[in-house]
Amino acid sequence: MGATISIETADGQFSAYTARPDLQTAPAIVVIQEIFGVNAVMRQITDDLAEQGYLAICPDLVWRIEPGIELTDRSEAEWKRDFEHYRAFDVGLGVADIAATVTRAQGVDGSSGGVGAVGFCLGGLLAFLTATRTPAKACVAFYGVGIEAHTGEDTGGKSVMLHIAEKDQFVPPPAQQAIAAALRGRPGITLHTYPGCDHAFARKGGEHYDAAAAQLAWKRTLDFFEENL
Repeated sequence: MGATISIETADGQFSAYTARPDLQTAPAIVVIQEIFGVNAVMRQITDDLAEQGYLAICPDLVWRIEPGIELTDRSEAEWKRDFEHYRAFDVGLGVADIAATVTRAQGVDGSSGGVGAVGFCLGGLLAFLTATRTPAKACVAFYGVGIEAHTGEDTGGKSVMLHIAEKDQFVPPPAQQAIAAALRGRPGITLHTYPGCDHAFARKGGEHYDAAAAQLAWKRTLDFFEENL
């Protein structure tokens, strides 16, 4: 069971769900939410990473719009609110909040100082930008939406892994091709494509959940963090 901490910024403070491993010191991983908020799915991922030996922190990145929001993908009303939040979300401020979370993670009692990040959907884009704009050492993006518009940003040779769903309705083939053309072969970057999978294939309980693909993506992710953190 995790706990909630507060993170201070120049604009105010926001909360973050935190789960600790059964270790004296450990590297930290920032879990970057989907637009649904820090809901049960994100908290479970945070808890799971703690069980794998990481200090896991999931910040509430929608706090400027509606702090503490917890939505799902299971009703039309929730989807409407999700898209309202998505349109209102400021990516630059979101990355700034992640940078504040990275700094906090480096100084949390029990942190070894190394920090990585993993994000999903909008959080996948933010994970990529976390590599380009923050001190995080290793970043993983699950089906990130909008990465193709930011491939010109310098990752500085950092370790970055992208999980791409071949049939992603929010990242169509032209976007996938642009990402591959710009990033494949760039030092430190690894791209994995999951044939036949749609967006959110790793979201347990989601409409497009694919157990085999999710298991493979998570194995690759954990191996990646073990190697780079």
